[in-house]
Amino acid sequence: MATQREQDAADYAKTHKIFELMDNLTSMLFFHRPEKPREFLIEQLELLKLSRQCGVRGPNLFTNCDLDAVYRILDPANQKYITFAQYKQALTTLGITDINESPEGVNEDRISHETFKTEGIQGLQRYSATYAQP
Repeated sequence: MATQREQDAADYAKTHKIFELMDNLTSMLFFHRPEKPREFLIEQLELLKLSRQCGVRGPNLFTNCDLDAVYRILDPANQKYITFAQYKQALTTLGITDINESPEGVNEDRISHETFKTEGIQGLQRYSATYAQP
């Protein structure tokens, strides 16, 4: 059983998304492998602060091009749609946990590239917004 102090620490970490922040920063650090890691981390934190202030996309490993590539992999026959299951699995694989369960095209089980990309960008923004309160 956790002590009150341990519970307070766990609540603090959850409220302030500490684990998500550290996971995001560590992933970017290992992916980019900058010569000056401390300066890189400071820059990423400044970008995160700017994201919060201006409402722009925060630092993240995945770009629009990555979302395009994932979609092309899921639609190799170029049918111009993927299934809802593919959409959901792809976004989950990208680390997006709060997926829109009813995106445009869900009733027909045909998620377009545009919808996938829009939902992906929004999900990545939410994921990288580690400053946001739950």
